[in-house]
Formats: sequence, C-alpha cells, structure tokens
Amino acid sequence: MQDVLILGAGIVGIATGIHLLKRGRSVTLIDKNQPGRETSYGNAGIIQREGVRPHPFPRDLTTLMQVGLHLSTAARYEPLALPRIAPPLLKYWWASSPEHYRQVVQSYAPLIGRSIETHEALIKEVGPEAEKLISKDGWYLVFRTAEKLQREAAKAEGDREKFNIHHEVVDWAGLKALEPDLIGGLVGGIHWTDPWTVRDPGALVASYFALFQKLGGTFVSGEADGLTQSGDMWQTRIGGTLHSAKQAVVALGPWAPEVLDRLGYRLPLFVKRGYHMHYKPQPGAKLDHLLLDAEIGYVLAPMAQGIRLTTGAEFALRDAAPTPVQISKAEAAAKEVFPLGERVDPQPWKGARPCTPDMMPIISKAPKHEGLFVGVGHAHHGFTLGPATGELLAQMMTGQKTAIDVNPFRMGRFLHG
Repeated sequence: MQDVLILGAGIVGIATGIHLLKRGRSVTLIDKNQPGRETSYGNAGIIQREGVRPHPFPRDLTTLMQVGLHLSTAARYEPLALPRIAPPLLKYWWASSPEHYRQVVQSYAPLIGRSIETHEALIKEVGPEAEKLISKDGWYLVFRTAEKLQREAAKAEGDREKFNIHHEVVDWAGLKALEPDLIGGLVGGIHWTDPWTVRDPGALVASYFALFQKLGGTFVSGEADGLTQSGDMWQTRIGGTLHSAKQAVVALGPWAPEVLDRLGYRLPLFVKRGYHMHYKPQPGAKLDHLLLDAEIGYVLAPMAQGIRLTTGAEFALRDAAPTPVQISKAEAAAKEVFPLGERVDPQPWKGARPCTPDMMPIISKAPKHEGLFVGVGHAHHGFTLGPATGELLAQMMTGQKTAIDVNPFRMGRFLHG
C-alpha cells in the first residue's frame, strides 16, 4: 500500500509525484503509455513565463468568419464534433468577454509566475542532463504587418507594468541580424526575454521521470480500471493487480473524464487538438531561435529532431481520426518566411490539449470525496505549468500553505447542485 496513487504520467503527474516524494510520501504513478509521451512531448517547448493571458475565444467578426469558413491556419473545427463540443465552447466564448477575461488574467498571472521557478528547481536537481536542453534567450512573436506589431507591443508594455514581464521590440533588420536565413515577409517582432525554451520537451519530461524514480517513486504501466473509494482508501486495478492508497490524484489530461465521470464529476472539459512535424532546413540554412508567426498561427522551433512546426488549435473530438489540414497550411506559410526543407517525420504527430471553458486549469481537492485531488485542464500551458501544478497539489495534500491562492482553480466552480 502506498500513500498516493497518481493516474497519468504526463508532466503534471510526474511533477506531483516528485513534490510528494520530497515531502515524505510514498507514490505510485500509473499510465498506460510511456511517461511524458503525450502532450508533454509534442508541444512547442516554451516555458511561457510571459503567458499571463490564456488564449481567449475569438470575438471579432473577421476571425470568426475565417474560422467558420475554414480559412484560418490558427484554428479550425471539425463540423461533426460541434453537437458534442458546442456547450463548453459557448461557455468559453462567454468567459472571453472583456469583463470576464480581465478577471481570468488577474487569477492566472500568479500561477504563470511560478512557471520558471518551479521548472528551474527540478532542472537543477536533475543536473546537466536537463540543463543542456534549456535555452534562456526567450522567444520571438513575429508579425507581417506593422499595425498588428504596434498593437501587440502596446499590450506587452502594459504587461511589463502589471506583471513584471520583460520584452524588446525588434524591427525587420533586427530579426534578420538575429536569423540571417529568414527570407522576408516580416516587419519585426516582440522578443519575450523572460521565458525559457527547450530543445526536446520529451527528453526534459523523461529526465523529470528519472528523478521521480531516483527519489523512490514507483511506476506501474497499464490502464487503470477506474478509481474507487473503499473506506478511507482509494483503489484501482491494473492487469488484475489491486493498487491502494490513502490519497489519489487524477492527472490524466484529456482522459480525465473517463475516471471523473464515474465519480460524479461531469466537468465541461473539451480538447484543442494540435499537430507537429519536423523538417530539415534547406542546405546551408539554420534557425537558432523559436518564432511564432502571430498573424498566421504556427510556431517554428529548433529542436533536437529538426525544426519543429506546430499548429494552432483544432476543435474536434479527442479520438477522431487525424485531419492535419493545418500542417499543410502552416508549412506553406512558413516557407514564405524561412527556407524549410524536406519533412523528417513519416506523418504528423497529433496531441490533445485538455481545456476548460474559463481557460484556467483545475488544481483542486475533489469537493465530494476525501483524499481525491485533480490536476487537469491546462490547455496550451500544460508543459509550462506542470511543475507549478505539482507543487500546489503536493502542498494541498500535505496540509501546507500553498505558494499562491488556489481558490480560482477549485474544481467546484464547474459543479452545481
């Protein structure tokens, strides 16, 4: 018998396990897949200290028309999924109103503020294996029109004053000096100087998992057959073996409803799917810094596997067949900016970001059960917020004062009756 069972071995589950082990708890981590190989692996590799503004639902008519007519690269929807996802999307649209969104940002900013600090602590403990994966040079939000660059620069200046986030505005000449192999099509960009980038997110999460094991954590490979409470114990069965613990954590990302629904927690979670593909550069070309093409909606990131192109959001059912239309659109747009060469991967990678309608994760004790905790719904910032979430959950579970106010992330905000 262990002190804690954690369902889900992504970055949230692994980080939670590490923080519990460091507080003297025994932990069993359970996942049907190799640790850190889902969304924790396939992201753009940014620890987004600047990301105090989660992605709102678009409310301007031009963007809505582009998405509705499947003209947008940044976002698309699968028509057959609309009946299932429309209710949470309507709540998402409502929470994105200016008044509600201001409240979201105020609540979200302290959590993002823990991102670098909590990653840094784990990286230092892992040592050179993790440190070699990290760049502390920030990343570049680049623009094709001066008007949109100026508008975003004004917003960035406001965030500097409100949230102590730092940036520099660079023109086309500055971008070209930084990345001599850029072709053109850009007027400049915003250099976010606080964030860190990671050249292999999957390898970093694997190093965190190795730390989890070094600290004495146990990993069980297999699919949990639900989660049940028996007296004051939580139990799950893996391949015929019963595993029990005093506390349990659900950190299953987009698979969380399969466990939580049975326990009476029907949360309005939905997924934004995303894709990536790796490329070789054209002969003689090189990309040294991560670029996000703000007006098109894709990322080019130098990775260990090649130049990773990541897409925006696809609103679809979690397990529906891949529809990597955005990869082709983003690839064509990226080739206007940088000389991408041939594809490296045989097919695009696909992942699913677990999202909540109010854009904030659930980091919480389950209100109707003793000993049950939940860490899901991080949307675009799961990789960024995994260690911070793990820290907060471990503090809650061991009766410590939390590093920040966790009330905005309580599970009960979605439960009625």
